Amino acid sequence: MTLTLFPLAIPSAFSHRWLFDDVACQYYAFCGVLFGVCSLTNLTVLSSVCCLKVCYPSYGNKFSSAHACLLVAGVWCYASIFAGAPLAKWGHYGPEPYGTACCIGWQAPNNELSAMTYIVSLFAFCYIVPCTIIFTSYTFILLTVRGSQQAVQQHISPQTKTSNAHKLIIKLSIAVCIGFLTAWSPYAVVAMWAALGDATRVPPMAFAIAAILAKSSTLYNPVIYLLFKPNFRKFLCHDAVHCRQRLCAQLCCCERPVVQKEALRNKEFSNSTRLSNGLPENHTTCRHWPDTGLKKAPPLHRTARVLTTATQSEAPVTQLTYELHKEIL
Repeated sequence: MTLTLFPLAIPSAFSHRWLFDDVACQYYAFCGVLFGVCSLTNLTVLSSVCCLKVCYPSYGNKFSSAHACLLVAGVWCYASIFAGAPLAKWGHYGPEPYGTACCIGWQAPNNELSAMTYIVSLFAFCYIVPCTIIFTSYTFILLTVRGSQQAVQQHISPQTKTSNAHKLIIKLSIAVCIGFLTAWSPYAVVAMWAALGDATRVPPMAFAIAAILAKSSTLYNPVIYLLFKPNFRKFLCHDAVHCRQRLCAQLCCCERPVVQKEALRNKEFSNSTRLSNGLPENHTTCRHWPDTGLKKAPPLHRTARVLTTATQSEAPVTQLTYELHKEIL
């Protein structure tokens, strides 16, 4: 929606009229219906998969990435049927009543039976059915989690963990249902009002508010479905750290030893002066150290390995003399 709709809608909104031709209007309306139906169908499929994995784990554990790809492909095919129908003369695309965008021709059902059947089918299969599936799926999820919570009440730790999961699922379920109803209920009501009643008597402001609420789902759906989930935040942080490390490896000049003998000699030399916490030294870090071999130790290291003549010992840094402590650090 951001790439296909906004470049056309924003200048038209500032000009208070549709600035482009009929072909661009058809294109705008097609993309709006395609991505809108695809979005709500994806939410429906996602709720069904969550219900399958939580309520029926014997079947849910068999769900794989191949099944996910098939479902995603099915979602796009499903959305393409309803988005392409007006282009095949089942329904019509046209300017919105408020004049700055294009969508389904809401006044066509008053004159054509095919346009009315299209809007009624859109209402049934793209609002009633998804809404029913989403509410049913999250109801089963809540009942299943509640039953699991009651089954482990005699155990303190599982009870606490299950209680936290139960609260998280309740919040997620409520947010999903409220978000879905907020986005699509006004649009569904206005669509049926225009299809079954007199479309000319529907205020243009009603169409504008319904369109704004429907498109706003692209903002809060990622927050609801992703940022509410601790697992997603954990993997997001992990991927961010991994990308940062790879970027550092590409930007920094990582010097590697040319021969194994030279690497061993440098390691033995640095072990005589560096602070140590018992971990092996890494010679592939992206840093250039002076030729003296002295390295600045992280402040968390608390011990130092000191080489005196032919022997070496390890002692806390706080017990070293001031001169030796200054020399090492």
